[in-house]
Amino acid sequence: MSKIIITTFAAALLITGCAKVKVGSADLSITTSSQTYKVGDTITFQLEGNPDNIIFYSGDLGHNYEYRTRTAADNDLQVNFNTWVRYGDPLKRNLYLMVSNDFEGVYDVEHLQKATWQDVTQLANFSLGTDQTPSGTISLKPFLGSVDTALFYVAFRYLDTMNTKGQNNWIVRTFSADKVSPEGNVTNMAVMSSGGWKAINVKNTNKVWSITTAQLQMPNSAATETDNEDWVITKGFSVRPVAPDAGVALKNISTLLPQYKHVYETPGTYKVVFEASNVRYNGEDKLVKEMTLTITP
Repeated sequence: MSKIIITTFAAALLITGCAKVKVGSADLSITTSSQTYKVGDTITFQLEGNPDNIIFYSGDLGHNYEYRTRTAADNDLQVNFNTWVRYGDPLKRNLYLMVSNDFEGVYDVEHLQKATWQDVTQLANFSLGTDQTPSGTISLKPFLGSVDTALFYVAFRYLDTMNTKGQNNWIVRTFSADKVSPEGNVTNMAVMSSGGWKAINVKNTNKVWSITTAQLQMPNSAATETDNEDWVITKGFSVRPVAPDAGVALKNISTLLPQYKHVYETPGTYKVVFEASNVRYNGEDKLVKEMTLTITP
């Protein structure tokens, strides 16, 4: 009986002792010799304290603390292309730039007509007979829609009718689509060869889009040719989703870190964050230290 009492008492002491163990506070202070530096300067961050872990967010593109959990952003899709029109009536505008945020990615007439297409031709400059006419950079942000996960499609629509001059020939010489983040980070989504182009014939199977890795071409036709409508559409672009910004892991529980050095390559004002933490089996304690640095040319 006495052994049972002693064992029970010892177990109670052990449980009570464990319950009183708390995770130590993550202690860290950061100093620099200045708050203003020049591009290319080596900045030394002096660290006092020894938390288990330290993660560093420099404030550079892709390394912003406030975006560490962000999975979608108010990005823009910017496109540009070069065109050439010839034969027929080159002054007649019959190539249209179209966009959709609800096309289902099935390239047939039924799904083409089911989708909502917006005509954004007026935003671009098209050839009037000169080869390699640049469109200019076209921002498609207002047309992306409100669904973060929606795919976005860009198309060229050729539309011409039987006429005495014949139907003209359009060539799209180059194409580029870039995703641009609110912070100005540019990611190329496609060029001509990687645009995933597919053609849909609506009227007149005699004349259809020719697709190569170098260009898109709609051939001209004689005055006797019947009305023609043809589309050529890109693959779907995932514009809004983004990878969360990442920090740099500077230390763990087995290392010491009295200082850390970093170099900024671009002028600007940067919010620097050091996230310190102590992690144990029974809990975690975090501490966030921030400072603002100005980087001049």
